[in-house]
Amino acid sequence: MATVVFDLDGTLANTSGDLLAAANWCFRDMGYGDVLNDADAGTAVKGARAMLRLGLMRMGRPDDEAEIERQFPRLVSAYGDAIAVHTYLYPGAMEAVEALKSAGHGVAICTNKPEGLAHDLLNKLGVRDDFSALIGADTLPVRKPDPAPLREAVMRAGGDPSLCCLVGDTDTDRNTARALGVPSVLVTFGPGEDDMAALQPEALISHFDELPPVVATLFG
Repeated sequence: MATVVFDLDGTLANTSGDLLAAANWCFRDMGYGDVLNDADAGTAVKGARAMLRLGLMRMGRPDDEAEIERQFPRLVSAYGDAIAVHTYLYPGAMEAVEALKSAGHGVAICTNKPEGLAHDLLNKLGVRDDFSALIGADTLPVRKPDPAPLREAVMRAGGDPSLCCLVGDTDTDRNTARALGVPSVLVTFGPGEDDMAALQPEALISHFDELPPVVATLFG
């Protein structure tokens, strides 16, 4: 059976609230107050540097890469200290995971969140043991959209890398799947700013209830 690999931020869970809170902690410490808001959730799921870059641009420092690198570890530390305050799993996510496992599919996670933070978050959400493997941004020397992390996630889950799909919410996920030559399924309910249909994935879902039948169609 195929292995279904999930992105984490913006796909399995809405993590934007805690990410934005960590970024605003940095901006307050710099004397700027809360620079980012809920409307910036799409930037939050792109990572710490993307949030710092946006905030500094708003503060009139659009090219201050040195400050971004200085604040990056501080943001990651602040995020790790309060990683599951506002974060929640999307409706139907774990029901879909269980349905896929019951159908004989492997399930794994491939995220560009650092592996340690991903483990901590999934443990706090109580779902780490529901996935056979987890590959983070720093598990391998490369990260998505390089196909190696996706391939490794499938192999650690006991699957065949040629028989898998990646469920995600960004062009990074689409491009990762494309690089490995496998299907992608993109969610339309996350905070990502990309036009999912324009990315031309093999499938789109608007709720996790739709995922098991989509996987059955892709690999039937």
